[in-house]
Amino acid sequence: MSLTAFITGATSGIGKATAELFAKNNIRLVLCGRRKERLEALQRELGKLTDVTTLQFDVRTKEHVFTAIESLPENFSRIDILVNNAGNAHGLSTIQDGDTDDWDAMLDINVKGLLYVSKAIIPKMIERNSGFIVNIGSVAGKEVYPNGNVYCASKHAVNALNKSMRIDLNKYNIRVAAIHPGAVETEFSDVRFKGDSEKAKSMYLGYKALQAEDIADIIHFVVTRPYHVNIEDLIVYPTAQATATIINKN
Repeated sequence: MSLTAFITGATSGIGKATAELFAKNNIRLVLCGRRKERLEALQRELGKLTDVTTLQFDVRTKEHVFTAIESLPENFSRIDILVNNAGNAHGLSTIQDGDTDDWDAMLDINVKGLLYVSKAIIPKMIERNSGFIVNIGSVAGKEVYPNGNVYCASKHAVNALNKSMRIDLNKYNIRVAAIHPGAVETEFSDVRFKGDSEKAKSMYLGYKALQAEDIADIIHFVVTRPYHVNIEDLIVYPTAQATATIINKN
């Protein structure tokens, strides 16, 4: 029987690349996101390779999360792999100059959204005594950098939740892993710099950043190990990057 994967933030970046790679490897897909047109386009494209259904909701809205997941058709109700990928960074400023709306968005999506989706899916994994949860963190969850404050706090929370999940779910034979990317060239920076595409592009000049497909490849590798193997915590940098703030730009 083919595995079924549930991917949040599936309409762009790492989530979309992961969905595409999973589809090529005959993994059935539940694709989640806020942008209906993108979800429909993905369903049309990837539906040629595997079974696909979509759920449109915002992970930060608790009621929508639970209602959407409860609405899954019976043939998609068994989730073998949960990829908690939805996340964002809003702004890049000192703590004293931070925008509280930006803070709310980062904490609601990166932390509470991950918790809501996990809470909705974990019970059936516990019933089956099997499952795999992959949490997409960040190097910002391993170190704090200037002007990163609340974003770093949110990703430190993901790191802590990943460890806590692994402890709490250990007795139920559920694997839990986190992947923490460094600089990845996606729409991420467009959101962080609030649509200033030139500033976003400048973040990737002078070196080869990671691509969404690089992280997707790693996610696929992690989830396809023999069941007794759990690669529980990975930091992934581009070769040019040494820390969150040290990047060799030639």
